[in-house]
Amino acid sequence: MTNHEIKISFKEYNSVNELSAADQTLCAEAVKAMENSHSPYSKFRVGAALQLKSGEIIHGSNQENVAYPSGLCAERVALFYWGANYPDDPIETMAITAHTDEFKILKPVTSCGSCLQVLAEYEKKQNQPVKIILYCKDGPIWVANGIESFLPFLFFEDRLS
Repeated sequence: MTNHEIKISFKEYNSVNELSAADQTLCAEAVKAMENSHSPYSKFRVGAALQLKSGEIIHGSNQENVAYPSGLCAERVALFYWGANYPDDPIETMAITAHTDEFKILKPVTSCGSCLQVLAEYEKKQNQPVKIILYCKDGPIWVANGIESFLPFLFFEDRLS
């Protein structure tokens, strides 16, 4: 038997004011993206903002549907829009935030496994990691460089290429 250990690394900030000006702006853009959330069922609004190398910012928000599997998370809305419209302009940073009037969110909201896998695919495609900012307005902010901090066992099969 061989014992393996996986360690993840991320930074935790107590306030958005501790972030760089660019990262503060991207967090504000994620809040702005959240305004277009269509979440009448969960009432859990999520916004994502992508900062591209060119300076372009792409927004995504969760889009629910009464047929629940037909909805889509904010991260994938933004990532698929990027893939369809800016595939040659690398994603440098992604900020994600969430809000609900139902309760106070006190820690960063992490992306679901499907969103993490999609981001992993695009990191591989652009051959560089994406800085991920999980912005909690009323709590800590987590910043990681690359998807492996959130999804250490990425699904890749090079023979499918």
